[in-house]
Amino acid sequence: MPRKFPSAKYAIIGGSSTFSIKFPESLREADVEVIEEGMLFATPFGESPPFKLFKVGDKSVLTCKMHGWRAGVSRADASRQIFWVFREAGVRNILVEGGVGAVNHLLNPRDIIIPTDYIDNSMRKDVSLGSDYLLIMRKAICPNLHAKLLQAAHKLTSYRVFERGIYANTDGRHFESPAEVSVLRQWGADVVGQSICPEVYLAREIGACYAGIYLVVNYAEGIVKDWEHGELSSIFYGESETIGHLLIEALRNTGDNIACECSDLRKPTLLKEEQ
Repeated sequence: MPRKFPSAKYAIIGGSSTFSIKFPESLREADVEVIEEGMLFATPFGESPPFKLFKVGDKSVLTCKMHGWRAGVSRADASRQIFWVFREAGVRNILVEGGVGAVNHLLNPRDIIIPTDYIDNSMRKDVSLGSDYLLIMRKAICPNLHAKLLQAAHKLTSYRVFERGIYANTDGRHFESPAEVSVLRQWGADVVGQSICPEVYLAREIGACYAGIYLVVNYAEGIVKDWEHGELSSIFYGESETIGHLLIEALRNTGDNIACECSDLRKPTLLKEEQ
């Protein structure tokens, strides 16, 4: 018998910044309680990655590691599996995190950026849950969740925090070439990574609010200087709890009834045959 979906209005999609810790247990936050872990769900796109259900105060939160990416599952299907679970669980607010490369030469490793827009340079174009919606990406990042992440970052860190920017999404899993980075820079990108798309589309498809906080872990190829694997490793493993605490703080201050346009920026499709 298929596992019943839990009820949760909040979700966190873990990325590389929290991958090395047991999130959220390692943070030892007094108001955080893990309810269940290792939860697998059947979806039309295959079995989901393992989910964990926890509470921040009275808020129920679903989370999974590293965007659900795993061997033998395409990244497109991993995203669909996650957002199918979110939709069935009633998730309305989604926070994400990850590591990104600096395309803007003014950014440095360990800077924090909370993007306000994106460029999709991936090849995973037709990724949806099959809903008949016209998705308007005018305000892809929820301004209210963005504000909560910004407040948490200023409160809990002394790092440079950039409250706006453009995230360029590529497929990976390799890093980009210098020529590719040069093109992204000409397009106006500030950082490059591999996860905001298709997540931002799927969040809009299910009518949920979505925002992310990202740690600059390296200079993109051809920017400032060649990045070093040792520094990349030290950031991955040394800053996990910092980002984890930021996410919990932002969730703690996010209300149930957020007034924003996110759910209104999906409209019935116009591509329907007349009956």
